[in-house]
Amino acid sequence: MQADGTIEAGVATEARWLPSLPLVLLGAAVLICALLLTQPLTLPLGPMYWDLVLYLDAANRIGDGQVPLIDFIAPVGPLGYWLFAGFDALFPRAHPLLLAQWCLFAVTAPAMAVILHTVGRQSRARAMALLLPYLAFQILPINVEHYSFFPGTDGFGIYNRHVSIVLYVLVCGLLFLRGPALAAIIGWTLIALFMIKITGFLAGGLVTAFALAAGRIGLRQALTVAAAAGLALIGFELATGLVSAYLGSILALIAINAGGILPRFVQAASLHLDIVGAGAALVLALFWLDRRDIADTALALRRQPSAAGFIRLLDRDVAWLAVVLAAGLFFETQNTGGQAFIFIWPVLLMILSRWLGSGRRGALVVCGLVAATAIPPAETVLQRGARALMAQAGYAALPNQHLGRLGQVSQHADVMNRASAMLDIYAAHPATFREFTAREMLPSPQLYSELDFQASWLMAVDEGVAAILAHERASGRRFETIMSLNFVNPFPAVMGRSAPRGIAIGADPFRAVPKPDDAEITLAREADLVLYPLCPVTVANEALRKIYAPVLTGRREIALGRCWKGYVKAG
Repeated sequence: MQADGTIEAGVATEARWLPSLPLVLLGAAVLICALLLTQPLTLPLGPMYWDLVLYLDAANRIGDGQVPLIDFIAPVGPLGYWLFAGFDALFPRAHPLLLAQWCLFAVTAPAMAVILHTVGRQSRARAMALLLPYLAFQILPINVEHYSFFPGTDGFGIYNRHVSIVLYVLVCGLLFLRGPALAAIIGWTLIALFMIKITGFLAGGLVTAFALAAGRIGLRQALTVAAAAGLALIGFELATGLVSAYLGSILALIAINAGGILPRFVQAASLHLDIVGAGAALVLALFWLDRRDIADTALALRRQPSAAGFIRLLDRDVAWLAVVLAAGLFFETQNTGGQAFIFIWPVLLMILSRWLGSGRRGALVVCGLVAATAIPPAETVLQRGARALMAQAGYAALPNQHLGRLGQVSQHADVMNRASAMLDIYAAHPATFREFTAREMLPSPQLYSELDFQASWLMAVDEGVAAILAHERASGRRFETIMSLNFVNPFPAVMGRSAPRGIAIGADPFRAVPKPDDAEITLAREADLVLYPLCPVTVANEALRKIYAPVLTGRREIALGRCWKGYVKAG
């Protein structure tokens, strides 16, 4: 018996040290993604693909020694660009969209490993239920919004997806961890959210503040986390000055985008009405089913106020769901694409585990509403990802010679043919598109999300690179620093050149380009070549040309193919 007991005890001890299935799957997923990043893969082109150039441009600038938000304006925080630049050095053959999506594993995978290890010791099924959605959303570069009939991957909304995935990890930690592990997860994820996008940090802060009020975090623990995070940011500010520059850029963007917040909430709610509607119905159902206990607890708290009574009132399913749903809605008021509300799943899992099979009155309604809330984002991302993978087998590759990894895309042959034809039309009929610009209109209200525009823009960039190289050969002059009066500037990254300091990497003149001061104009004048796109001329590009008109003064104008006008620096 003693021998048998010793053997059993040894097996049990060994089992505790063996990695659980969820941890093995997490490690395998990370390894597979790393292996795929070593391959020159082609992905199906999706709407607003040119947003991806922000990451290529930022990484190229970082490689030149530029610091985000100090040396160039960025629409969000620097962490995503730093991660992309670091992984780009490790995986030079990787497709940039996969690189931008998967570099976030460096932030989320360690935190999820801690969560899965803790949760898996209590319930492997629950750990798997947290892991599988996380992997689907972390791996697939797919948004929940639809902008095209033909399936493709989404090069836009990348930093919004980053925020949603980090919020998913944070909510998992708040609901299923306690003690030092929870403190570490909170500090890690909130700092990451702050450095990715400030609205994500505010959404995460709201949920964390509620967790503190609901007693999931001790006050001493919260103060310790806040102090540690604050010291880290203060040290970072003293070393680089980046935190103050980041906050300054946020204030500048708020000034440009000032407007009523209520219409943004209505727009976000209507865009994601399937999730918001089902989630709101679930909140009402839980409140109704729990109304007596809520009323009794509130009355007892009124008669005899106490911290324990306050925690009992707050720490319940309906309150958690309402707060996380509100945080998600707030975050989506500033977004045009991403993986909206995916971080509500840990709350839904908690609700499901308490109601499924409980036999309680209303359990069927609750479980049905949980499914109605959880299914839309998961179904959309998985279905769109599967369609893109299947459709790519019959897609035509983008014809290009100079785009490198940026041009590793494909789309339906009809889209590619139309893109080529539209490029001919843009070049042959410039007066038509100048008329659109004069009327402050786009040729199509959804021009930038149309696949043929994105494909024709890539073709135009390819032609532009060829024209620049031909001019350099003919003139004997090399343009080391290139600026573009376009939303994004792919030329330095594609050609191995530099971009001027002080210029935004996402130059939307109506939302993200504050009026440049004298110092920024001086920096921009250092550009050897300034490019102006002609295929087609648009309102935004004309606005950029007016903003940077002082930079063009005294430059020599040259034609660079049919789609680009160049302004060459004197001398």
